[in-house]
Amino acid sequence: MCGRLSQYSSIHDFVAALSMPYALINYAGDQPFELYNAAPSTQLALFHQEGQFLRADMVRWGWRPHWVKDRAAPINARVKKVAHGAFFKAIWLHRAVIAINNWFEWVDEGGPKKQPYLIRRKDRAPILCAAIGQYPNAEHGPSEHDGFVIITADSVGGMVDIHDRQPVTLSPVLACEWLDPATPQERAEQIVLLQREPAEAFEWYKVDRAVGNVRNQQSSLINPHQ
Repeated sequence: MCGRLSQYSSIHDFVAALSMPYALINYAGDQPFELYNAAPSTQLALFHQEGQFLRADMVRWGWRPHWVKDRAAPINARVKKVAHGAFFKAIWLHRAVIAINNWFEWVDEGGPKKQPYLIRRKDRAPILCAAIGQYPNAEHGPSEHDGFVIITADSVGGMVDIHDRQPVTLSPVLACEWLDPATPQERAEQIVLLQREPAEAFEWYKVDRAVGNVRNQQSSLINPHQ
């Protein structure tokens, strides 16, 4: 995953996609986010479950433990290492979901510049990505150390031609199970390792190279480009 995505719907559209029965604690606002070209360090709407509530906060994309000083905050965590490595140990139990509209990848097609592609669900429904992070809760407000990473896995099916890694995306049922604090750690690991959505649920197409400039945020960036 190259590090660019879109989150332009409203929090209520994303809640509807999750189909969770719990009441929403909403710190993300009610208006559409209109983030068509979000880059690392952007504040994005992140879901986690807090008791019998679903909570949404704006959290920075990217996280590193406090003891790491010599590298930028990663934005992704490899699924085969995240549950057992020391780097993400502090946040492995802090499961979250980031709902997005699409993400972008860049492909070397032999030209002077790589060609960007947009990947989205064929049914246009929000994409529910497994994540972990450090984020506000009932006991602690926002902190400068807050952040999250998206869990990624090897690409499968035709998506391999676009990029060798992709976000771990979950069905609404599995996303709710992933968010549930009562879900055992072993089961959570099984969900992200073995039960992500198939490549057949997605489609991809070329978009304008203007998406490469993070200053460009216009809605036309998600349109097909020949």
